[in-house]
Amino acid sequence: MSNPSRADDPTLSAAEIAQFSALAGQWWDPRGPMRPLHAMNPCRIGWITDGIAAHFGADAKPAILDLGCGAGLAAEALALAGFPVLGVDAAEAAIAAGRAHGAAVPGLVYRVGRAEDLVADGLRFPVVTALEVIEHVPDPGAFLVLLAELLAPGGLLFVSTLNRTKRAWLTAKFGAEYVLRLLPAGTHDWRQFVPPADLARYGRAAGLHFADATGMMMSPTGWRTGPDLSVNYIARLASLAERG
Repeated sequence: MSNPSRADDPTLSAAEIAQFSALAGQWWDPRGPMRPLHAMNPCRIGWITDGIAAHFGADAKPAILDLGCGAGLAAEALALAGFPVLGVDAAEAAIAAGRAHGAAVPGLVYRVGRAEDLVADGLRFPVVTALEVIEHVPDPGAFLVLLAELLAPGGLLFVSTLNRTKRAWLTAKFGAEYVLRLLPAGTHDWRQFVPPADLARYGRAAGLHFADATGMMMSPTGWRTGPDLSVNYIARLASLAERG
């Protein structure tokens, strides 16, 4: 297996891996440093499963690769919804936490590794998810190329991230990390946030069509989807050959 902490890696940051490895023991604490993801998770999982049903059929349960899965908040939720799920992350401590928490969940498998390892093994998946990952990689365009290589013909890719807007800086960076303390300080670099137009451009270069997107917003009753993509959003991409 390739060394997941190389300093010159365009799709993995050693500093990011170390940061999230340090949080592994608290990942599943809904009141801990990952509490925003715990709160957001039902919203993003619902949008993903609805998209899968619309594309593959209401009863279809295609295999899912959750790349950059951390300790498995999304991977475990998708497996509990009946999908076979492979969760992959370069942070060994996070994978260990995911395995411990999801040991009894059917269809859930974890692997320490990186996208390049899966490509080298010739693996492809009907559905690939990369949730809150792309804003942490050094080269998002190169990352999209790898995701496209891991996608089976006719498959779907789901990417969630943060838009690079003033509002996102104010709420998701300054507000969440330094005012409300919802996230550890330094979790995000606003300069690495990915506008939807950039994600679409990276996708086209990788042979993918930006098919749909929705915003994810906090409300008094919890997270919900809607048309406002100015802060958090999730997008669905598909092979250009499948367009139309």
